[in-house]
Amino acid sequence: MPTRFVLIQPSHAGNVGAAARALKVMGFDDLVLVEPRWDDVLTRDETIERASGATDVLQKARAVDTLDEALEGMTHVLATVMTPRDFGPPTFTPREHLATIAPQGQNVCFLFGSERYGMRNEDVYRCHAALRIPVSPDYGSLNLAAAIQVIAYEWRVALGGFDAPPMQPTQAADAAAVGGMLRHWEQALVSIGFLDPAAPKKLMPRLNQMFNRAQPTPEEIHILRGVAKAMAEAAKKAKP
Repeated sequence: MPTRFVLIQPSHAGNVGAAARALKVMGFDDLVLVEPRWDDVLTRDETIERASGATDVLQKARAVDTLDEALEGMTHVLATVMTPRDFGPPTFTPREHLATIAPQGQNVCFLFGSERYGMRNEDVYRCHAALRIPVSPDYGSLNLAAAIQVIAYEWRVALGGFDAPPMQPTQAADAAAVGGMLRHWEQALVSIGFLDPAAPKKLMPRLNQMFNRAQPTPEEIHILRGVAKAMAEAAKKAKP
């Protein structure tokens, strides 16, 4: 779905670079700057450094003079605000609103205001809705790039997210391997005096049940056998 992130009058080059990085990790790459502080902000060293590899997003990004230019082609425009406006579009949490518009196939545009002042009222009034990230009532100040990351994440989730990489299945050692390891341990426990072969009680069956629940891998069985071997060798050296 076409998605654009617009930064209005950004004043810190580092935030522009960090914004590019935030977009790239969520699979977005349409970044527009309105009246940035520096004409060369997209190529400044600090911007590129903070982008941390998202230079393709910076190369595609563009700077424009007016918000009208930034909104071309967008059909659903969303402001980001810290406090709801008395007059203007309704305010929602990102998750609440984005879930409702994701199925509509709109060209969505997220607007972010300047670092110092946030969004101007006249810009908020142009939007279809405003988004307020739920934050601690004791400290609600979000860095610009951090706010972009949160919004980009919530939008990606609303669009269906990314499939997690498949987990490589682990193969448990077979019963014969577990049994061999336990016999090795039994010998080692006797050698260090922990197990009395004349009165073993239920120690080995309990260990057997514990390892059955743990389902150790063949590599872990190898480690446990190494531990048993080290116990036996230490006990042998300790004998007078």
